[in-house]
Amino acid sequence: MGLVTVVWSTTNHEVHMSRATSPAHRQAATKKTTTPAKPKHWYVEVSLVGRDGNAFAILGAVGNALRAAGVSQDQINDFYNEARQGDYDHLLRTVMSWVTVV
Repeated sequence: MGLVTVVWSTTNHEVHMSRATSPAHRQAATKKTTTPAKPKHWYVEVSLVGRDGNAFAILGAVGNALRAAGVSQDQINDFYNEARQGDYDHLLRTVMSWVTVV
């Protein structure tokens, strides 16, 4: 197992991660993730504590919070569609781009 380096840039809110094993692995393992400075519905707060990494519980909690905040059903459906387009990491990135995670 190699050394993992994480660099956070405050100017453009980007996270760069790489595992220093070999040059080929380092290049393949480099990830760039961009998160917005403020979520679409920044005033909606959702706690993910106690969800045990269950994707369906996370989807439900965010959907319920959006609904309780008066967000339209069309926008909630857009959230569900976007969140289900990828893997678990994509789900979490989508949640963080839509609501404030506390």
